[in-house]
Amino acid sequence: MDHWSESEGKRAHDPIFQFFSQNQNHRQPVENCCKQKSVDAAAAPSERCTCFWVSGPIIVGAGPSGLAVSACLKEKGIGSLILERSNCIASLWQLRTYDRLSLHLPRKFCELPLMPFPADYPIYPSKQQFVAYLESYAARFGISPMYNRTVVHAEYDEELLLWRVRAQISGTMGEEVQYVSRWLIVATGENAEAVQPDIVGLQEFPGTVMHTSAYKSGSAFAGKRVLVVGCGNSGMEVCLDLCNHNAEPHIVVRDAVHILPREMLGYSTFGLSMRLLKWFPVHFVDRILLWAARTIFGDTARLGLKRPAFGPLELKSLSGKTPVLDVGTFAKIKSGDIKVRPAIRQISGRDVEFADGQLEGFDAIVLATGYKSNVPFWLKDRELFSEKDGLPRKAFPNGWKGERGLYSVGFTRRGLMGTSVDARRIAYDIEQQWKAKGTHPDVFL
Repeated sequence: MDHWSESEGKRAHDPIFQFFSQNQNHRQPVENCCKQKSVDAAAAPSERCTCFWVSGPIIVGAGPSGLAVSACLKEKGIGSLILERSNCIASLWQLRTYDRLSLHLPRKFCELPLMPFPADYPIYPSKQQFVAYLESYAARFGISPMYNRTVVHAEYDEELLLWRVRAQISGTMGEEVQYVSRWLIVATGENAEAVQPDIVGLQEFPGTVMHTSAYKSGSAFAGKRVLVVGCGNSGMEVCLDLCNHNAEPHIVVRDAVHILPREMLGYSTFGLSMRLLKWFPVHFVDRILLWAARTIFGDTARLGLKRPAFGPLELKSLSGKTPVLDVGTFAKIKSGDIKVRPAIRQISGRDVEFADGQLEGFDAIVLATGYKSNVPFWLKDRELFSEKDGLPRKAFPNGWKGERGLYSVGFTRRGLMGTSVDARRIAYDIEQQWKAKGTHPDVFL
């Protein structure tokens, strides 16, 4: 018996599909299809659960990745259901980024499939322009996510050969909804949850402590001494923003870091790298980038910014660590407006002790410590995703597809370019399954 026949046979004994065969309406709920709880649902309304059959794929996450794969599916006549824990699309961009943020790469490398950026956009669109582009994208392809749905559990049902996805509805007393589908697409991305560092004494620091996900502008820190922990693109740009608002920023640089100019030789650094990689191996392109960076910046190590042993492209490939594309921060470091500090040893009151023994007081601490995937907390699958970091076990370009109708998009460590590649692959793969089945997809509206 093939997969589809076995699935159809098992459905006949499941109350969900008995309901659907009678009503022929995939948008109707099925009450009491969840597993029986130890407490009666009437006595514990927080445990009530309603089930829905979704004829197309279920997509978890309404960021750029979720929108991209939904649009690619829609182009092929395949509907999908997007579950989003927030109340808007691209919540990371809209709710958890600072005001001065803009794309670090030229727009042509950041557009989603099937729709370019408006021709009048600048080379590096602002946060507001990028969000407007995403909203136009969703409108063009008729994408309407289900908002305020936090997925808390997703598991493949071995009995039905289908995915069951359980989501909590925000603003209710624990009310849950369950969705059932043949396909599950994980689009929550690499930046789902803020990383909080374990620093001795941080919890007792009497001043302001915030992650960059809560930072908006340096205007709130004018005249204050601010310690920024983390030297990636966000940490560097927050320091520049603080400088521009008359704060006194210090940045903690614990590990070696590559700083590259955003543009060189008349091209964006990223675009130039892509051109060179068509002709030369990675190690040779890295040598060109490092030569150009040293010519422009000089010896960064003397300012406390040591470079890693691997070149920027090789390091990105091995660890996913992105080089810093400078937008003006380095000049402030060189002039002394931004001071570089080594790793933190401990915090006592307002005083921070660094690894070199120096002790200094601060009014605020901004944690530019990055984000992580949250997939292991809700997805009960250990084949496609790693339990350690919540990323696909296989590196790009082989991490987009798992077993039994499970897919991932937005986990390539290659930004929106990688997202576009995987979104197209997923849509094509699901389309082939429809064709093999000999039916046309029922679009979920």
